[in-house]
Amino acid sequence: MKIWALSDPHLCFGAPKKSMEVFGPPWKNYIDKIYANWLECIEKEDLVLIPGDISWAMHLKEALIDLAWLDALPGHKIILRGNHDYWWSSKAKLVQAMPSSIQWIHNDAILWQYIAIGGSRLWDTYEYQFTNYIEFKENPLQKKLSEKNAEKQEAIFSRELERLKLSLKQLSPLARVRIALTHYPPIGPHLNPSRTSEILEQFQIQYCVFGHLHNVRRKALPFGTARGVQYILTSCDYLDFKPLRIL
Repeated sequence: MKIWALSDPHLCFGAPKKSMEVFGPPWKNYIDKIYANWLECIEKEDLVLIPGDISWAMHLKEALIDLAWLDALPGHKIILRGNHDYWWSSKAKLVQAMPSSIQWIHNDAILWQYIAIGGSRLWDTYEYQFTNYIEFKENPLQKKLSEKNAEKQEAIFSRELERLKLSLKQLSPLARVRIALTHYPPIGPHLNPSRTSEILEQFQIQYCVFGHLHNVRRKALPFGTARGVQYILTSCDYLDFKPLRIL
């Protein structure tokens, strides 16, 4: 068994007008690229971590089309909610609707064989930024904001930190590998301590897998290991739409 990761697939079978191809040549035929690379890398017994932005669908019924596509691919998948996963519903509804090869983290943790996995979405934070590493392009799918509400942003981030603690407290003590998934980056480009990294270190996380960042200049953000935690950026376009092997 191997462990792979690929974040932010932004599937759009259930919402065809929201294809990421509007972002230009790097995203052209991106779903076909994901499909071909997935089949090349991943086998039935493998585990695949997908930390957020699974589907552009607005409602669970639409997202089921994307989840069915994902379910048909080899491997067991563990997903986390991203900031664009508007379709994400209550735990009860997810239990009823989720395909058999997909599990999700929702204020809890998963034990897969000898691997314990927890996490939370996180949010934007004042602690660090990535402006100098990204080639910004206007997002035609994003609603315009009159101004950034820093107080609201901080409240959401603080709530996500509590959800992260809640999840990681549930990691099995029997696990030999401890992995955290976050959608937003948990740490800055220089790997200086952050509120999130302190939590990851407290719970002895070995790998933190995340995404969210797009249009990052090639090899501009290698991240790496700091204070015992290996930080791994797995956004689709950063990896050229090819799953990255974690273990």
